[in-house]
Amino acid sequence: MSLAAILVTMLQLALCSIAVATNSFPDFQLLNVNETLTGTKMFKPHGLSETDDHRGKCNLKLVHRDKLLSPNDSSTLHNHGRRFHARMQRDVKRVASLLRRLPGNGTHDGDAAYEVNDFGSDVVSGMDQGSGEYFVRIGVGSPPRSQYMVIDSGSDIVWVQCQPCNQCYRQSDPVFDPANSASFAGVSCGSSVCDRIENSGCNAGRYCRYEVMYGDGSYTKGTLALETLTFGRTVVKNVAIGCGHVNRGMFIGAAGLLGLGGGSMSLVGQLGGQTGGAFSYCLVSRGTDASGSLVFGRGAMPVGATWVPLLRNPRAPSFYYVGLSGLGVGGVRVPISEDVFRLTELGYGGVVMDTGTAVTRLPSSAYNPFRDAFITQTANLPRASKVSIFDTCYNLSGFVSVRVPTVSFYFSGGPVLTLPARNFLIPVDDMGTFCFAFAPSGSGLSIIGNIQQEGIQISFDGANGFVGFGPNVC
Repeated sequence: MSLAAILVTMLQLALCSIAVATNSFPDFQLLNVNETLTGTKMFKPHGLSETDDHRGKCNLKLVHRDKLLSPNDSSTLHNHGRRFHARMQRDVKRVASLLRRLPGNGTHDGDAAYEVNDFGSDVVSGMDQGSGEYFVRIGVGSPPRSQYMVIDSGSDIVWVQCQPCNQCYRQSDPVFDPANSASFAGVSCGSSVCDRIENSGCNAGRYCRYEVMYGDGSYTKGTLALETLTFGRTVVKNVAIGCGHVNRGMFIGAAGLLGLGGGSMSLVGQLGGQTGGAFSYCLVSRGTDASGSLVFGRGAMPVGATWVPLLRNPRAPSFYYVGLSGLGVGGVRVPISEDVFRLTELGYGGVVMDTGTAVTRLPSSAYNPFRDAFITQTANLPRASKVSIFDTCYNLSGFVSVRVPTVSFYFSGGPVLTLPARNFLIPVDDMGTFCFAFAPSGSGLSIIGNIQQEGIQISFDGANGFVGFGPNVC
């Protein structure tokens, strides 16, 4: 790597920072156009090891779906534009799904007992598998069968496709067969665990039936069971999972879904007091041949992070809400009323952090002045036509690097998160078209998506009600 590239990388990492003093931020940074475009040239797909052990802690690998793309699909493998448009189509469906699960369909603007050690996995992206953006690999059953699972911070159930599969989508691994697992045990209809599942019922009057419908038309139906999950060297017994015999939707490539939401049936909820609802993740940046991480337990809480309160919405307990008070461009706070981001007593509005949504959505009353401030400070850059859901794009072909204003989130109580340039100005093709990676939500809800979260260590302390940013990058 050249000295110039090293300096640019150091600057970008330094700008991914949090501080209370808002005047401590520079008003611009450099976006390395050539380096970012190189990342769109798809790296060679390859397998993923289960875990890496760091300082006695089991860290599960978390990867972007790009890394799991079949080498036989060359038309998608080497076409960033096609991957991008497919990703945006999935994202629109994801946002619609979240909105349908919120009070008033999310369209009301309103006023605007497991003893486990810390464990985890690397996180990978599965972008072109046709399903959730980030995958983790865990073992299911006894002996454990390794399976790719979509991680979802907005869902409250763990499930896998199961034999006999009456209707299943395509997945990378063989479909899990409970007949080959010594630890599989169906949950009885009268169990208290069955009572915690919405839309539960009985199969042949004996075993608990579950059914989960997602707002984008995806679904999974089958039998609820207790099963053993293996995370590297850590074995967790008696986890309630859905054994899906009828499944359909945007999960192609993954064997199922690992719900990390705030409800009692998510993996985080089931792990209970021993982890204190604590987990941490780093989402790998797009176009890099690297892995992020997912770690559970109190030891996952980093020293030196900046913490902001988690907010709870009783009408949407799965979601992690944070207090956002404003937005900044070029070191200057954009004049937006804090009420735009407020979570009302009736459960309307608010700001949700979500691993499954790619692009951050903002109410139009926040997005429009935010976008306009960015356009004003990038008047020297050549514009391009709108692309997909993005209305603010630039033609950066021929540029080695460009000077762009900083973009910041202002959180309630004072902390400010200033993003790296690659987290808000992203390539949408192989030719040098970059777009401002935000979009209007069409509702009173704001969603902080995974593009804006990439490369930043994010930690949830459920027991104490905080979410932390930093201090590490990944």
